[in-house]
Amino acid sequence: MGVALTELLLMKEIDLDFLRNKTLIVDAPMWLYQFLSSIRQRDGSLLTDSKGNVTSHLMGLLSRISSLAQRSIRLAFVFDGEPPVLKKLTLEKRKAMKIEAEKNFEKAKEKADEGLMKKYAARTSRLTDEMIEEAKKLAEAFGLPVIEAPTEAEAQASLIVRNGDAFSIATNDADALLFESPRIIRNLNMTGRKKKANKLSFQTINPDLIVLEDNLRHLGIGHGQLIALAMLIGTDYNMGGVKGIGPRTALKIVKKHGNDLKSIFNEAKWNEHFEFGWEEVFDLIRNMPVSNDYSLNWSDIDEEEITKLLVDKHDFSEERVRGQIEGLVESKRKANQKGLGEFFG
Repeated sequence: MGVALTELLLMKEIDLDFLRNKTLIVDAPMWLYQFLSSIRQRDGSLLTDSKGNVTSHLMGLLSRISSLAQRSIRLAFVFDGEPPVLKKLTLEKRKAMKIEAEKNFEKAKEKADEGLMKKYAARTSRLTDEMIEEAKKLAEAFGLPVIEAPTEAEAQASLIVRNGDAFSIATNDADALLFESPRIIRNLNMTGRKKKANKLSFQTINPDLIVLEDNLRHLGIGHGQLIALAMLIGTDYNMGGVKGIGPRTALKIVKKHGNDLKSIFNEAKWNEHFEFGWEEVFDLIRNMPVSNDYSLNWSDIDEEEITKLLVDKHDFSEERVRGQIEGLVESKRKANQKGLGEFFG
């Protein structure tokens, strides 16, 4: 998911206090996949309730929403709409990869190889419609805005930030820069840890701030060239990019030809690697459908709805859930605020 731009980008390490009283637009699908990948049992299997329903995504949301809210960080969630046709091709490829990973996981399980089980389990994450609907319900029960994008969540979130209605997108995907998000906050993990690739172990990490304009100046390119650069490396719409071209080689090609996009993709021999033209991908990214018809209104916490979803339906500890909610109430009291509606607003 996303583009492999990060090794080229300027990032500023920040702490959570920097984000106090700021509004962040959450790339909801990215967060949910992150929770499904990282919140697992020792053998790599997902957390489930007594009925076998997956709960890893809800566990992650509960913890992160409550913890960030206690630091006066306002959240709003954007979910994907209908994926573009080119994205559907990528989703089919990812589905095939997950099926293969599931087969390898079962083989590792038969051999009781816990190391391989963890490795392949992290590659099998599937986000179902039911998980998405439950995530929406939980966010809304916390009084947080939930917005459905016409197509891509990152594109809609980028518009909201560009409109000045939020400070930044909260996402680990650099492709939000392709949709002209002025800022991205990566690694927004309350634990200060991030899951290592293909493992269930973690490494210490702090949030990073990426500023679009700073990076365009740093790279010495314009926004159209940034899109071309990403396409050479690989995006959600041309998975894998042009074989043999990494980030630094891609940057050299882009800077060599400037705004002459045709020459950029001719040198990269795009047509030898893809059955569709580069123009189709470029135009899709540049003109991704978004909508100004959104609402950012925060409301009171619905403790009854949270309890109904987490405790009654999914066997969460009532004590733990209540503790998370009470933590928000205590934070509000210390801040001498008038009510939870104002706390989130």
